[in-house]
Amino acid sequence: MIEPAAGTWDSPAPGDLADRYFDAAIALLNRLRDEEGAGVEAAATAVADALAGGGRIFAFGAGHSALPAQDVVYRAGGLAPVNLLPVPGAVGVDVVPATLGSALERVEGLATAVLDTSPVQRGDVLFVISLSGRNVLPVEMARHARALGLTVIAVTSVAYAAETSSRHPSGTFLKDNCDILLDSKIPVGDAELSDPRIPAPFGPASTVVTSALMQAVMATAATDLATRGITPPMIRSGNVDGGLEWNAAVFEEYRDRIFFRR
Repeated sequence: MIEPAAGTWDSPAPGDLADRYFDAAIALLNRLRDEEGAGVEAAATAVADALAGGGRIFAFGAGHSALPAQDVVYRAGGLAPVNLLPVPGAVGVDVVPATLGSALERVEGLATAVLDTSPVQRGDVLFVISLSGRNVLPVEMARHARALGLTVIAVTSVAYAAETSSRHPSGTFLKDNCDILLDSKIPVGDAELSDPRIPAPFGPASTVVTSALMQAVMATAATDLATRGITPPMIRSGNVDGGLEWNAAVFEEYRDRIFFRR
């Protein structure tokens, strides 16, 4: 059993901790707004270019990095031709033991096999989301996708490259193997709070921040398409009147570019 840190300390009220967490997340979001605008625009242009030219959009993330990837797939208010690129056992924490997913991120050849048997094709866009960007799976995914002619958008924390070592044989990070880089600004360790009584930092913000970054790209891409005179293929909520019928029409029109339906 882990004992709390010794010594006396005035415990903050629960509301104070909540405020500290919200303030930290908002500060990170403000940094993205102020510092990643050019990257968001570049990523959105790549998405719009692909969709305007008949291409498809894919998103990949392993472990908890899969959550921001899933958040832009089959999403009310999102673009229809955005597809999850799944790696069996590595998407989310649905495997037992959960540590298997982390182990699979260090397996060489897995990303190459997934891409080679997937529906991706030259001209498509692939978002590779990895907080640390240091593991074999995301680095290999990005490198092989580029070799196949995809535009790779890396969503990662550049801070990890300065404070950790790569686990890929090349010694490179995800940030080094992409066409467009989006820096999530998340600090190493992904924890925004600390308490002398608690032996580890806590309060991760990467999911909140990275999901917001992904949604900013998709929203900008939709506006880009509209500016070009192209009606963006948006998904509506199935829980509003007419939503299911709207979506059925969009899915039919874009059926050759949507892979989350049979």
